Order: sequence, then C-alpha cells, then structure tokens
Amino acid sequence: MEGTALLTVLRALAHHGRYALVAGLLAGFLLPDLAARLKPWLPQLVVLLLFLTAIRIGPAGALKGLSNIRPTLFVVLTFQLALPLAALAVSHLLGVSHSPYVLALVLVLAAPALSGSPNLSIMLGADPEPAFRLLVLGTALLPITMLPVFWLLPQLGDLQSAIIGAARMLGAIGVAISLGFALRLFALPNPSKEQTEAFDGAMTVALFVIVIGLMAALRPAFEKSPSEVLGWMLLAFAVNIGMQFLTFLVLGRLGWDTEIVPFSIVSGNRNVAIFLVAMSPEAAEPLLIFLGCYQVPMYLTPILTRAFYRKV
Repeated sequence: MEGTALLTVLRALAHHGRYALVAGLLAGFLLPDLAARLKPWLPQLVVLLLFLTAIRIGPAGALKGLSNIRPTLFVVLTFQLALPLAALAVSHLLGVSHSPYVLALVLVLAAPALSGSPNLSIMLGADPEPAFRLLVLGTALLPITMLPVFWLLPQLGDLQSAIIGAARMLGAIGVAISLGFALRLFALPNPSKEQTEAFDGAMTVALFVIVIGLMAALRPAFEKSPSEVLGWMLLAFAVNIGMQFLTFLVLGRLGWDTEIVPFSIVSGNRNVAIFLVAMSPEAAEPLLIFLGCYQVPMYLTPILTRAFYRKV
C-alpha cells in the first residue's frame, strides 16, 4: 500500500515537475542554512540524477542514439569549442577580454551539457535521449575541447587541475550510467507507463534538492550588493534563454527535426561548476555568484520556454 502511495506521489511530481523546480529555487534563496548544508553533497546528488536518467532511458535507447553520433559530435564541437573561441575573439577585438562577465560567458559556452538536461527535455515533452547523448559525449570530450579555451584564459589558473576534475567527473558519469543501464536491463527491461512516470518524478525530486544546494552563494551576495546580483542575473538570463532561442532558430533553418528541442535546451543549460576546480579563489568568487543566478533561468526553462517549444 505504501509503495502504491509513493508511486502516486512520484507520478504527480512528474506531471508538475516544473513547479517543483520553482519551489527549489525559492527554498534555496529563502533557506540559506539548508542550502549551505546541501552544497557539499552536490556531486553525489548529480551522480544519483545520472543514475536515474540512465534507468529512465535504458541501454536500448542509448544504443539507438549511437546511429546519430556524427551530428552529435558536430553539435558538441560547435557548442564547446567553436562558440567559446568565437566569444573570446570578439572580446579581444572589443578590448573586454579581462571582464568577469566575459569570463562567465566563455565558461558557459565551453561547458558540457547540464546533468539534468535530459530531465528538462522530459518536462518539455521532448525525447531525453539526444540530450543524454550530448551530456555523455560532451563530458568525454571536455578534456580536449577545453584546452584551447583555457590556453586563451590564463587567469583561470591551474589547467592540470581542471583536466583532472573533468576526468573524475567522466569516471563518475561512467559508473552511474553503467549501474543504471544494468539495473534497467536485468530488473526493469519493460517498464510500464506508470513506472516510467515514477522515475520522472524521482528525477524531479533530485533536481529539487540539487537546486537548493546550488543557490548557496546567492543569498549572501544579494544581501551585500543587490545591484551586483542584478547584473549577474541579467547575464544569466541573456545567455541561457538567448542561446536556447538562437539554437532553436538555427537548427530549424537547417532542417533538424526530433533533436531540435533537446539540443536547444542543452545549448543554454551547461554544467559550468566543473570549471571551479581550475580557478583561484579570487577568480572564482564572482563566478560563484553567477552560478547562483544561472540556476534561475536554468530551472525556469520548463516554464519560460514551454509555449515556444510547444510549436514543434
């Protein structure tokens, strides 16, 4: 009986996941002590989310995506290499390459897909597999794609530490995905619609907890300087939502079909936090505030872009 009740609750969360993410944003801002306590557990929570996502998609769905590996590779190289290098070139021409805003912009563009991007795709009624594909391939190629970007951004500090951090993250993703695929293959080969919705609800819970921890730096920064937070918030919305709309329009012109929504979602929602391991505390301080602001458009994506993506 208790299992049935839990299944019902998780299914309800799956249907109203976008509102749960808004609640997570509010909780992270209004409950700074709770956010600070959850912050050290963020890596484990992200791995748990990947594990649940792997179960949800399954090995069959992932293998199906391998047939589209070439366009996925093209998109990863465009997102994580061409775009940040283009932004750096423009900033050098304008003489603003040392601006912290440029640093934040370049790091967003150079980062791999957000771990929760497949879940955002589900909330918007799109196939999560293309976003999952970008997540895995983008993270695997990160130690390579970030080298020229970091070479042009020497203020980031120790490149070796960043590569080690990327390798650790890749290992954690590999373990989580392997375990999730194994569980799906042997314990849940043919999940029912109700079970699939329950997994969507469980992933919503994980995202709810994660966003609270990611908001840990925002409340103290707002109390100290509201105007500074406003500037970072405007940048976060411009990069996140702007990249989604721009990618959607470009891919639409190129004739892309089923992958257009998940690829657009990934273009604006990136895992920027991985670069913190390569930065000095002085360089990382403004980025921590930006990361807190960046969570707002990220977790509002299912609400802000719903009408736009529904046209597909």
